[in-house]
Amino acid sequence: MSQPTILLRRMSNHLPEEIVLEILVRLPVKSLLRFRCVCKSWYRYIATPNFINNNLLYCNDHNRGFFIHMPKTTGSMVSFSRPHGQICTVASHHTFEAISELRIPFTFQSGYPHFVGSCNGILCFSDYRSFEFKDVYLWNPSIRKFKKLPDTCLTHLFNVSLGFGFDSQNNDYKVVRISQSTAKPMPPPDAEVYSLSSDSWKRVGLGISWRSNVVFHKFNSTLSFPFVSGNLHWMIEMIEGGGQERRFTSMILSFDVNSEKFKELPLPDDEGGCITKCLTSFKGKLALIKFGYGVQPHSLLCSIWVMGDSWNKIRVLPIENLTDFIGFTNYGLLLVQKRSRLVSTNSELERKHKSVLIDPETLHEKEIQVDYRLDVAAYMENLALLDGANVVSY
Repeated sequence: MSQPTILLRRMSNHLPEEIVLEILVRLPVKSLLRFRCVCKSWYRYIATPNFINNNLLYCNDHNRGFFIHMPKTTGSMVSFSRPHGQICTVASHHTFEAISELRIPFTFQSGYPHFVGSCNGILCFSDYRSFEFKDVYLWNPSIRKFKKLPDTCLTHLFNVSLGFGFDSQNNDYKVVRISQSTAKPMPPPDAEVYSLSSDSWKRVGLGISWRSNVVFHKFNSTLSFPFVSGNLHWMIEMIEGGGQERRFTSMILSFDVNSEKFKELPLPDDEGGCITKCLTSFKGKLALIKFGYGVQPHSLLCSIWVMGDSWNKIRVLPIENLTDFIGFTNYGLLLVQKRSRLVSTNSELERKHKSVLIDPETLHEKEIQVDYRLDVAAYMENLALLDGANVVSY
């Protein structure tokens, strides 16, 4: 018998049960997985939703978090074609230094995993090469378990967008799937929501006023759709009208995972033009990033808007040689990738890219060593998916 097990048995014989359980809830996941073997009561208790949630709250309060990053599968460059494409890297959220590597334990028909989102240490993936995103997986690397979700309840899937979030009121994880129509003019998209607790999908209505003259719309998928303050958010870009009446517009669609209701959010009142824009999160709030041309050649202006009671523009940053905006760290630093100078390799000139953390306050830049084109998300250890229907261990 191991020394920790002996000590814990002695402790349980001399301490009140509530004190023992209070100690257990503060332990890391790897220790809790071992301690499930101590006795039947601990085995059952550690698997209860209440204990899993309390352990998660303790980890959140004590900043036991990391970043996880993986090659991005958007645009013309698909990094998953490389040998290490099935690998996710866990890194320090302070320095981005690699701590460990995690191999994705399931495969897709196309061979290209698409990262949907991360929530409390649960990662959601789908099939990148399919416009239907039919196959969806939830994966908890810290307990080495994953689950394939059941089939859709929608009758038609086309140009699908997915979001992943946590229902704090019901202690439940949910996936939202939105599918476009091919009809002209384009009607509102169809939507469904998956609940981990019920292990099933159900249709949900959009419930908002849809513009009658929309001839085309698409979801801005520059980044993973942000889950902020209990809501998932999508940027929808539209073409309204035709001929000389044609105009390009945008809207923000928000979904409350607790009430399972959609609503439309206003865009900032900004007259300035932009090249592109995207939604993300900034220090726990919804943020809109807009890029416009700078004064200098190869320079862009990055405007950061943050949603409180209303939209507030908090910074406008000049960024030179920008090739990819990745997101913000927990501490509000921008993570971007830039084009660097030409370098000579094997008597040939090659342009290298570099990843840089930028402090919006001081504009100080720090180069970090990560791959080109990334999906990045917060990550932490969690016991969710410990037990349940159709959960696979590996």
